[in-house]
Amino acid sequence: MCAHLILTTDPMTSLPEKPALRIDFVSDVACPWCAVGLNSLEKALQAVAGEIPVELHFQPFELNPTMAAEGADAGEYLKAKYGLGDEQLARNRATIRERGAAVGFDFGDRLRVRNTFDAHRLLHWAGLQSADAQRALKHAMLQAYHGQGLNPSDPQLLVRLAGEAGLDSLEAVAVLNEGRYAEEVRAAEAEWQRAGIQSVPSIVINRQHLIQGGQSPEVFEQALRQIAGGSLS
Repeated sequence: MCAHLILTTDPMTSLPEKPALRIDFVSDVACPWCAVGLNSLEKALQAVAGEIPVELHFQPFELNPTMAAEGADAGEYLKAKYGLGDEQLARNRATIRERGAAVGFDFGDRLRVRNTFDAHRLLHWAGLQSADAQRALKHAMLQAYHGQGLNPSDPQLLVRLAGEAGLDSLEAVAVLNEGRYAEEVRAAEAEWQRAGIQSVPSIVINRQHLIQGGQSPEVFEQALRQIAGGSLS
């Protein structure tokens, strides 16, 4: 028996598109949980692809805004900042590695904590070029720092990553050398802080719904479906 497709609308009339969910991913390149959270969110987005359109934007947040250019020993800095002992730091790192592996992110050794302001300036510029380029650059920065232990404040590294993300390398050099978008990044950081963001990753959907931390893909997917369906209006 042949199956028949029954059209409920004129076949020449396209159905209205669903409005895209706006997702603001507030994070810092220096944050390992941001790498976990982004990979987890990406898995959720893959699960709803074709059903729920989204616009993904990356917003700046600095965990270490006063960090000197030379950085600091990661272990000693984290123990002092959060009051951790050696064993607790080791457990925390093991947990992050495990959670990262579960969503496809392999953590390497991050020997130093770095200043990330220039990385945020470059991400802001990338977002003005295209959302896809900004997304690719964000992933590349997280992988370079947390996966390979590279320095996210190194201008040569940032320019290389921008080029690999499909951006104009010469323009990236100009952005970094000329201090472009410093005011815009500072203003965005202040705006999100005024909105109540105090930790990252913070995922804000449609400027109304907040999900914090490196949640599982299932948590992100459920939230996206509920918001898109109107049950969390």
